[in-house]
Amino acid sequence: MKITVPGVRHIPTRTAAVAALALAGLLAAAAPAATAAPVTSQRPVRSAPAPALEASALAAPDIPLANVKAHLTQLSSIAAANGGNRAHGRAGYLASVNYVKGKLDAAGFTTTVQQFTSSGATGYNLIADWPGGDPNQVLMSGAHLDSVTSGAGMNDNGSGSSAVLETALAVSRAQLQPTKHLRFAWWGAEELGLIGSKYYVNNLPSAERSKVSGYLNFDMIGSPNAGYFVYDDDPTIEQTFKDYYAGLGISTEIETEGDGRSDHAPFKNVGIPVGGLFSGADYIKTAAQAQKWGGTSGQAFDRCYHSSCDSLTNINDTALDRNSDAVAYAVWTLSAGSTIPSGEVFETLTDVSIPDNGAAVTSSLTVSGRTGNAPTALKVGVDIKHTWRGDLVVDLVAPDGTAYRLKNSSSGDSADNVIATYTVNASSEVANGAWKLRVQDVGAQDTGYIDSWRLTF
Repeated sequence: MKITVPGVRHIPTRTAAVAALALAGLLAAAAPAATAAPVTSQRPVRSAPAPALEASALAAPDIPLANVKAHLTQLSSIAAANGGNRAHGRAGYLASVNYVKGKLDAAGFTTTVQQFTSSGATGYNLIADWPGGDPNQVLMSGAHLDSVTSGAGMNDNGSGSSAVLETALAVSRAQLQPTKHLRFAWWGAEELGLIGSKYYVNNLPSAERSKVSGYLNFDMIGSPNAGYFVYDDDPTIEQTFKDYYAGLGISTEIETEGDGRSDHAPFKNVGIPVGGLFSGADYIKTAAQAQKWGGTSGQAFDRCYHSSCDSLTNINDTALDRNSDAVAYAVWTLSAGSTIPSGEVFETLTDVSIPDNGAAVTSSLTVSGRTGNAPTALKVGVDIKHTWRGDLVVDLVAPDGTAYRLKNSSSGDSADNVIATYTVNASSEVANGAWKLRVQDVGAQDTGYIDSWRLTF
């Protein structure tokens, strides 16, 4: 028997159906959870039992910044030993390919080195396939590995190359078994006009092209005066990245520097859905962007763009860390296919006042009718009305008292309200029981209340 809890609603949702609308089933798992249906009664209604999540539906791992920077250090050393760069046709580029290939081979990938000729020199693309997944649904992620001749190219594009490499290695560590087939790529001669990626796409038979369900591109994701830009291309891929950053409470902007500037363009030109991230190049950061993201207005996002100073000191660790995690989030989410089952939503609509600069308050909801533990990707939807969100510390508290930090306070975050969905690995927690949202205002002069919050299983 179910007990009706005042102020709590429990509604079945259908996430996969929402995602399927985006692109005829393309990358269906990327769609955000559907909005709960209007309440007609406060009596909880159970959905049909959901099958167990496949391995591909596991929450994405946190990508260690130290690992990504270790790859950058190796690429920097390679450049230093080979005339100061890793450009097409130079020894530093081939050494970079060999470094990445060695890591992937040891991790169990099937690697292929594709040769092409440009400007009288031999170029190389490195392709790495992870065993398994549907060969008729291939999710690709890539970055260009070459630098310009004037420098080592640590941000452009050691940053993207290193993040994609570490994400691939994380796939191996997790022994991920996604619904879709995963393929990773490192392109040559991008700086000469996207030569390597054009060669790959142009030499991919049409039957193979049709199997590529999406291509994710990562070119410059550690800019020292960083912005957070998302490609405005395939809506499902775009929304996946936006969802990730919304979970961090970070606003994004659409990347506007031009489709022809990086390696997603050849894929887009033949009808393959594309998307990606970018932290900015030689454009100038505005005052509004500096207020939103930090950094310095009136300066380029990367003052060392295509210069000799694009070295290890030309990296914003925070941006590199966030964007690397976003790479993994997108790979895990978009490779899950369309087999993620419908979920259940438990939501409370009871308002709870948050005292100004006072003690923490909690809002409770009871989960019942579940079996086993909570999922590895428990969705926590939060709607907190507050006049200075930077004052707030927010935790999810499991029935056994374990707290999961959702949001820290931030003195520079002056926006209103916390309206976001966070993902928590709660697989060690029994699903049934009283869950709590705990909120504390740690600053003075601003007020607010918990409007509603929900758990999606």
